[in-house]
Amino acid sequence: MASGSSLGLPESKMSRRPPQYLSMSPSSFNLLSLEEAEFEDSDNVPIVYARPQTHFTREHFQGVTVLMFAQEMKALAEEIAVKSKGKIILGEVGWNRFADGFPNISIENAGALKWADVVYLSSMHSPDVIFEQLALIYSVPRYLAKSFKIVLPYFPTGTMERIQVEGEVATAHTLAKMLSATPESSRGQSQVIVFDLHTLQNQFYFSDSVHVRLKGCAALLLKELASIPDISNVVIAFPDEGAHKRFGKDFSSNFEIIICHKIRGEGSERRIKIKEGDVLGKHVVIVDDLVQSGGTMLECAKTLRSFGAVAVSGFVTHAIFPQDSWKKFVLPSDGGIADEQVFRTFWMTNSHPTANKIANIPPFKMLSLAPMVLQIIDDD
Repeated sequence: MASGSSLGLPESKMSRRPPQYLSMSPSSFNLLSLEEAEFEDSDNVPIVYARPQTHFTREHFQGVTVLMFAQEMKALAEEIAVKSKGKIILGEVGWNRFADGFPNISIENAGALKWADVVYLSSMHSPDVIFEQLALIYSVPRYLAKSFKIVLPYFPTGTMERIQVEGEVATAHTLAKMLSATPESSRGQSQVIVFDLHTLQNQFYFSDSVHVRLKGCAALLLKELASIPDISNVVIAFPDEGAHKRFGKDFSSNFEIIICHKIRGEGSERRIKIKEGDVLGKHVVIVDDLVQSGGTMLECAKTLRSFGAVAVSGFVTHAIFPQDSWKKFVLPSDGGIADEQVFRTFWMTNSHPTANKIANIPPFKMLSLAPMVLQIIDDD
């Protein structure tokens, strides 16, 4: 494989002692060519990669799921494998390219997939990687995988879901059709699981040939809020009616709700008004599904502060931040361009590669999707 394309563990994480057995709950999982396996101990739980010459049999896959992943999702996939406590094998994919730039993809131990329930953790964050991932997705069921789930943390064309002017192209429909072409697994329809789809109507762009499931990430924020010192003073704000309709039910039983109203001016100009609720003396957490340039979130935060909020934090599932727009949230001392740090904390998930890049830069804090993906894998 080309340098940097192998998705095995770094040498620093490999065992220095050859194990005789790698036990996986609920049944015993024994690799017959153990010297070919790479693993990492984490609470005595190995990460196991399906590698060449490991001679799998049907018994190896009892109660076990093979998790394949896009290159950008390697860290999340490894975290999921560790947290699964032996119920997940990481399937390795060779993401290489021919001299002309087209994908040269290989699935290690592809013949063993006929015994396995397979999950693919995708990252379609850029047009440059969508084709190669679709090529892999279409191939997995053809190797007779028992079941196949495609986890799509971020549906990238979700904001282009309707045509307002003749001649526009609804690319959300296009990508949904491409994913709908995924073949069936041995046990029936492949599943497409999407986290916080921008508009719920997008799900109807998929055909009935795949089973679409929508998942929300509000639970990750609720768990995080439960641990902050001023939880009793927290209120939840939504930057517009759309966000309130999407997420209001997830928070209304535990928090006071603030609804803002976005007034668009010329070009990218926007003004925010508070439509409902009182923020005086409160720690306000703004919730939305995604952030792009960050203009709406910043204007909303400044408006809330002008009405007496003592602190403002934010949460989005998808931190896109094209063209390094995250720098508007960050002080120069941390590599940003902000005159002041408007947000106390800005939570985000690792649904998009940008989150890994900025996770340790204040005010950003990453909430991992690992427990949610594990729940999806365990659903069946």
